[in-house]
Amino acid sequence: MKTGLSALLAGLIFGLGLLLSGMCDPSKVLGFLDLAGNWDPSLAFVMGGAIAVATPAFAWAKRHQRSLLDARIVIPTGTRIDGRLLLGSAAFGIGWGLAGFCPGPALVSAAGGYGNALIFAAAMAAGMLLYSLTQRRQKRV
Repeated sequence: MKTGLSALLAGLIFGLGLLLSGMCDPSKVLGFLDLAGNWDPSLAFVMGGAIAVATPAFAWAKRHQRSLLDARIVIPTGTRIDGRLLLGSAAFGIGWGLAGFCPGPALVSAAGGYGNALIFAAAMAAGMLLYSLTQRRQKRV
């Protein structure tokens, strides 16, 4: 129960941070990606702040096997760059650039009833379902 409550609290803080920083506004994200036009650097500052918070947390996690709430810490160790990683990264980047949303801000905006975010979140869920189904099918073959 402690882990679920802490996850809920972390998600609420994350969502609030996205709202306060303006990252749920697709025009902010698209302004950041518009390097040749009216570039908006504010997303770079949000990313920098996130890196500043995450760096000591990851350093701590690397030295421990259990979290403060006694959950097992698992840090991915994969370093292989393959076609699936490149394709997934390209799909994420293209979707981000076209819609101005990535998953976190899209879910926060969808919860607020923003129509385009609802469409994006539905498409994201459909993509995850399609991926899950193809993975199951490949494992059976």
